[in-house]
Amino acid sequence: MTTAAEDRTLVLVRHAKAEQGGYDADHERELAPRGHRDAEGAGRWLCEQGIGVDEVFCSTAIRALQTCEGIWKAGCCEADIHEEHRIYNASADRLLEVVREADADANVVMLVGHAPGIPVLASLLADGEGSDRAHDLMSQGFPTTGVALLRFSGHWSELAPGVAQLDRFHVARATDHESA
Repeated sequence: MTTAAEDRTLVLVRHAKAEQGGYDADHERELAPRGHRDAEGAGRWLCEQGIGVDEVFCSTAIRALQTCEGIWKAGCCEADIHEEHRIYNASADRLLEVVREADADANVVMLVGHAPGIPVLASLLADGEGSDRAHDLMSQGFPTTGVALLRFSGHWSELAPGVAQLDRFHVARATDHESA
C-alpha cells in the first residue's frame, strides 16, 4: 500500500510525430513513420532508465494512442491505459486534474498528451527544481516524443505546482540519444 511518504514518478510524454494535414480531422491524425520509430525509442529509453509504469492516462487522439503502443512495443512495462478525452488539447490545469485521479497504489504514472499542455505542466510542477541539465534541455523545447520524468513524495491528489523535481528529460529520436 502506498503511503504519503512514498516517492512517486510522473512520466509526461508528448505524442510522437504525426502525419501533417487534415486539420479538420486533427483528432484522427496518425503517427508518421518517424513517429512510430520515435515512440519505440521512447519505450527503449524508459526501459534503460528502469522505469516501469503502473498506470497510464492517454489522450483519445489516434497519434497519442499509437505513441503508447510504440512505447509498449519497445518493451516498456505495459500498464492499464485509461483513454481520457479530457487530455486532448487540455491546459496544464486540466492535465493536473487528470493526474490527481491516479490510483493511490500507482507509484509510476504516465500521461501521454499534447503541446502546449504537457510542456507547461512539466514546467509548472517542477518550477526550476531538480536536475539543472534536464531543465536546460527542456528549456530548449519540448518537441514530439519529449519525455519528462518528475518525482515527488505524497499522494497523487496532493500533486501541485512547484512540489515536483524534474529528474530527467529526453527527446526520443530513432537516431538521437541526448538526454539528461
